[in-house]
Amino acid sequence: MNTIDRLQYPAELAAKADGFRQTMAGLPLPEVEVFASEPEGFRMRAEFRIWHENNRAHYAMNRAGESRPYVIEQFPIAGARIIGLMPLLLDAINGSALLSRKLFTVEFLTSLKGEALITLIYHRPLDSDWETAARQLEVDLGIMVIGRSRKQKVVLQRDYILETLTVDGREYHYQQVESGFTQPNAKVNEKMLSWASGCCISHTEESSRDLLELYCGNGNFTAVLAKHFRRVLATEIAKISVKSAETNFALNGVENVNVVRMSSEEFTEALNGERPFRRLAEVDLASYDFSTIFVDPPRAGLDSGTLELARRFEHILYISCNPQTLKDNLDSLIKTHDIVRAAVFDQFPWTHHLESGVLLKRRD
Repeated sequence: MNTIDRLQYPAELAAKADGFRQTMAGLPLPEVEVFASEPEGFRMRAEFRIWHENNRAHYAMNRAGESRPYVIEQFPIAGARIIGLMPLLLDAINGSALLSRKLFTVEFLTSLKGEALITLIYHRPLDSDWETAARQLEVDLGIMVIGRSRKQKVVLQRDYILETLTVDGREYHYQQVESGFTQPNAKVNEKMLSWASGCCISHTEESSRDLLELYCGNGNFTAVLAKHFRRVLATEIAKISVKSAETNFALNGVENVNVVRMSSEEFTEALNGERPFRRLAEVDLASYDFSTIFVDPPRAGLDSGTLELARRFEHILYISCNPQTLKDNLDSLIKTHDIVRAAVFDQFPWTHHLESGVLLKRRD
């Protein structure tokens, strides 16, 4: 993406919101809240192929089904830190045989406060000479560098950045690990967090009750929502995300969350008493008084067992990255619950992807 037309963005977003409403056709949906992104400068992370041609390295991307890449001269959707670093990094790569030889991918991970972690991925082993060149690159560009090759990861400073998000006037601090999932659009992420928090405020009588969160990731939502509940039990399957979540709770002084490394399917089995899990040996499930379940599943949506589990809760807060699987899940959930709020969040402008959220309340 070398150029974009900012003036087209309102029409692009309106079309995506209309597409969401069409996907949800037939559901008793309330007025959909629409949260826009900045048209440019919104991505906090980016990944480029390195294309070597005429003795020079170039940033490039491939279109699906095409083998030859497109050279990227500009990338206006990237955040200011990435845009500033791209030409400087490319000059450094082209000026150093140690950095450029068999380099095939570059990944940028940045924060709103300006931290930058760059991962250089190679088709060759990395030695001490490469490390010396990479350490000088860190100094020259004011960045952190990780080198990767097959079965090798070289971390020169640290493998994460520290991000600060502002939600409803309060700052939240997050460790974002290089290989872990993070929301790419930080400003829209702030809007998602604020919306989800507002959904919990709408039933403040639940502050003496508990929240179950499935797919908690690095605690992105958990750190914000925890203040609305007595206790939170959160699950996440990826070990690296569990460790980041625990770090992020400590960074934000969140002390009422317990994280267990389990899939949603496993936790459903545990809650149903179908099988014991050693990972829950120190968790007294019977002591929780759950009123609300929060889910942010992968693109496949909720499986049938988790859908049945969700029906037990008075409130279901559902963040989705796939409107179609959300629609399929809602077709089932509206048999017992009413949709009281719905929203779309444009995490990925200029693409067909759209994040969405719904709040459901169980009928008496």
